[in-house]
Amino acid sequence: MNKLTTIAMAVVMLLCVACKEQPVPPEFIDKKSQKDIAMENLLTRRSVRQYTDQMPPKEVIEEICKAGMYAPTGMNRQSPIIIAVTNKEMRDSLSRLNARVLENDSIDPFYGAPVVLVVLADKDTSHTYLEDGSLVMGNLMNAAHAMGLGSCWIHRAKEVFETEEGKQILADLGIEGNYVGIGNCILGYVAGEYPKAKPRKDNWVYWVE
Repeated sequence: MNKLTTIAMAVVMLLCVACKEQPVPPEFIDKKSQKDIAMENLLTRRSVRQYTDQMPPKEVIEEICKAGMYAPTGMNRQSPIIIAVTNKEMRDSLSRLNARVLENDSIDPFYGAPVVLVVLADKDTSHTYLEDGSLVMGNLMNAAHAMGLGSCWIHRAKEVFETEEGKQILADLGIEGNYVGIGNCILGYVAGEYPKAKPRKDNWVYWVE
C-alpha cells in the first residue's frame, strides 16, 4: 500500500467519524408546540394604524378570509359574510363613506391600508348575528397577525351600509338579505415599528372557585 492510498483511507475514516458525531439536522425542527404558537399569536397581536401601500398576495388574503369563515356562529347558522376589497376605487369609496359618518372628509379612516375585509351579518338568519360577526372579526385579525400582516377593527360599517350608497354596493354585488355592517377589518404590511402592548388593567379576571 503506497503512501497516497494510506492518506486517502485516513481522510475517509475521519470523515465517517465526523458524520457520526455531527448528524445532519432535519430541514425543519419545530421548537414550539402548536399550543405555544397559538398563544403567542393571541398575546402579541396589536391594532395597527400605519401601513405601506404594498398589496399582500391574494392567497394570503384568502387564508385570512378562510379563518373568518370558520369562526363559531350561533347554532352554526353562519349569519356573517365577508366582502374582500382589494380594488382601490372601491376601497377609497368605502373610506370616503366612513369618513362622512365621522363628518370629516379630510381623513382616511383606513389608515392607508390597501385591503378592507368588510364583515356584515344577516339579522334575519340568527338572533346572534352581532356576536357571530364579531367572532369573525376576531378570527380575521388574529389570522392576519399569524400571516405577518397588520390589522385593525374600524367601526362604522353599520352606518355606511345603512346609506343608499352602501345599499347599492350590496345590490351591485348581488347580496340579498337583511345585512347589518359589523366592522371593517383593514389589512396590510406594517409601516414603521409594530405597536407594543400596553399594560393590562387590574382585575381582568374574577375567580369563583
